[in-house]
Amino acid sequence: MSGSFWEMLSPIYGVETFKGYTEDDIAMLKVMFGALPQVLEDYYRAAGRTKAFHCGQDDWMLPEHFKKWEWLREAECMILLNENQGVCRAGIRREDLHLPDPPVYTARDDKNWVLAAPALSEFLPAALAYEAVFGFAYCPEAFYCLTKEEMGVVRANLTKLPFEISGWLDGMKITLYQNAPDNMAAVMDCCGDLQILYGAASPAGYEKLLEVLGGLGEEM
Repeated sequence: MSGSFWEMLSPIYGVETFKGYTEDDIAMLKVMFGALPQVLEDYYRAAGRTKAFHCGQDDWMLPEHFKKWEWLREAECMILLNENQGVCRAGIRREDLHLPDPPVYTARDDKNWVLAAPALSEFLPAALAYEAVFGFAYCPEAFYCLTKEEMGVVRANLTKLPFEISGWLDGMKITLYQNAPDNMAAVMDCCGDLQILYGAASPAGYEKLLEVLGGLGEEM
């Protein structure tokens, strides 16, 4: 993964060092699935066991889960992320596992898979940034509905990150914005209904976001 990937994750998760999986763990997955994308292999090796990454809203499927749960080994895709109630999953098609940077798909029924991101290297930072928003120490603790005009304020005053997720839950598109290294706002477009959740790892980062988002939206 690029240096900018790690530079983004470190402040939003409040970690300075990352913990990875062993070569034995990675070899186990290669035997189990026949192949492993280079991007995923590199991520597991560099940071896949970082505890902070696994305290979010949804559940990352990890080498120990594949070893423990038969349903993961038998799934149509190699599941990467499982929605917290199990109603949506993201994964890589088995026929794509030999690709170095394959597309990622989502499905509610484990059958009708739709494109979530054109490359794993785009899905991983987008999903990790999205999951970070649920664990921020400084946040309004509520989702807000946005009008199109208010969404214009977000676009005009925050920096949009260069990756996103499509097809999560009922076709939801997730885009990500920030104006400081340790804050993040996730905008969820649910078939035209706009929702936002945001927060920061520090008081300063949160205040910076509030300069733009304070007073916007109707609490859900």
